Amino acid sequence: MRLAPSIRSALGGALLGLGAPCGLLLLRALTERPASPDWILAEVLGDRLTYAYVTFATIAAFALFGLSLGRQAERLHTLSSSDALTGLGNRRALQARLAEEFARARRYRSALSVLVVDLDRLKELNDRYGHRAGDVALVCVAGAIRQGSRATDFAARWGGDEFVLLAPNTAPDEALRLAQRVRLLTSESEPVPEPITVSIGVATVAAGQTLPAAEELLRKADAALYHAKLGGRDRVATYAPRT
Repeated sequence: MRLAPSIRSALGGALLGLGAPCGLLLLRALTERPASPDWILAEVLGDRLTYAYVTFATIAAFALFGLSLGRQAERLHTLSSSDALTGLGNRRALQARLAEEFARARRYRSALSVLVVDLDRLKELNDRYGHRAGDVALVCVAGAIRQGSRATDFAARWGGDEFVLLAPNTAPDEALRLAQRVRLLTSESEPVPEPITVSIGVATVAAGQTLPAAEELLRKADAALYHAKLGGRDRVATYAPRT
């Protein structure tokens, strides 16, 4: 079981805090008499409440300090791996996750699908209504992707108007249904100030097939997106890789 960084930091602080009461005992031993196990045991047994208070208070203080540092680290990690506008993963996070999912699919010979989602006519929307409208449209697309995807999927903003959705253990027909679901959810978004649509390219490596390079799978999904846009936009196109 993997613990969150904040919890690991709190536990580390608690363990570190155990050293403070021991240090107090040794300090008193060095200032009053030669240190020995018998003297330390007698000291603790003679003043149990004091040393119990020192022990637990120190552990709690160090644990809280570690928890604070861990939460700060989590916030910094989120900022470094998330797109500021949409809250999805950014390009850096996508590259890391793509490599991870690709390695897993290769190891277990499982299916892996990549969807490239492009907001149609973003430049025209910006030109007519301003960049604020374009930003709202991008947030709507991100919301549709988040709503349409599953817990095991990973979505990120790839570029200005492009998003990538990684779908592990997803066969070609399942990937197509996933893409259509995202497309329909986008079209049902509130107009901002006019209806928005997306074009989606899908590339899949079925279970048991030989995987190409991770970047090659992404390139094929992008090529499928190109065909979707040539076909009139607001549609899904698939790329069937060779076995």
